[in-house]
Amino acid sequence: MKKNNYIKTAKIVISTEIEGLKKLQKSLDNNFNKVVEKIIKTTNKVGKICFIGLGKSGIVAERASKTFSSVGTPSIYISASEFSHGDSGAIQKNDLMIIASSSGETQELKNCITFAKRWGITIIGICQKKNSILYKPSDIKIFLPVAKEAGLSMVPTTSLLIFSSFFDSIAIALMKQKSFGLKDFKKFHPGGSIGAALLSVGDLYESDKKKLPLVNENKSMNEGLKIMSSKKFGTLIAINSKNKLVGIYTDGDSRRDAGKDLKKLKIKSLMKKNPITVEKDVLAVKCLKLMQSNKITKIIVANKKKVEGIISIHHILESGIK
Repeated sequence: MKKNNYIKTAKIVISTEIEGLKKLQKSLDNNFNKVVEKIIKTTNKVGKICFIGLGKSGIVAERASKTFSSVGTPSIYISASEFSHGDSGAIQKNDLMIIASSSGETQELKNCITFAKRWGITIIGICQKKNSILYKPSDIKIFLPVAKEAGLSMVPTTSLLIFSSFFDSIAIALMKQKSFGLKDFKKFHPGGSIGAALLSVGDLYESDKKKLPLVNENKSMNEGLKIMSSKKFGTLIAINSKNKLVGIYTDGDSRRDAGKDLKKLKIKSLMKKNPITVEKDVLAVKCLKLMQSNKITKIIVANKKKVEGIISIHHILESGIK
């Protein structure tokens, strides 16, 4: 029995789809800018973006809606087949309709277009056929290039990728215009593994000064150990007369110094100078890696030698970060 080389088929598929994306890239014109600007204008007026589609184009449009919402552009998805059965009630006058259809000719689109025209709602029509029900009445017309499908011509592959990439391009353009970064992204992803991965040190650290094991470097080690015991961090944060961080002393250090006369020694004579610190806007997952690489379980949170708190490995692990 002859052994099939499926990898060869995969490479042909990928090459075909890449050619389709190249055609999309070359086809972009000022209408792309108009789409982005119209979305910005709509959301600035507290309107939302309403994606509408049907079948496989609808699946891509629904995905686009979720992407937009996840990066701070409010949007919903409505199936064109359900539009005339009550779902159109979700759309208001100051909203924007983005209708996606490869052929632009499905009967269900007529009701969507009629509704938009009746209420004066702007339509962005995205299709691959200029002489179509969707393309002609759209306020902003987007013609996506027709490219060879990666298998049978009747099975949408490259065409769906073109639609998806076009929507992704709009989403990223909006993010850049709004300077949308990780901190903003975190607001919309508070739960799950994404939420945990976006937690910062500032979300988890202990910042209550009454709970911090702060001690002046000129205090005796005996006094320092009492503070270490009462604060239960297993750590002393040594500061100078100007309340600036100068060193750290841990319970591990105290075990190594067990044979010394701690009554006669000052903290500054035994502390480790220039301890590792992090700022509170550092991602907690990065802080965990710093702990692991240095084989420590606690790090002082500080900014320009001013102590702001302390974070332990337990704070991080309990948040779900691994």
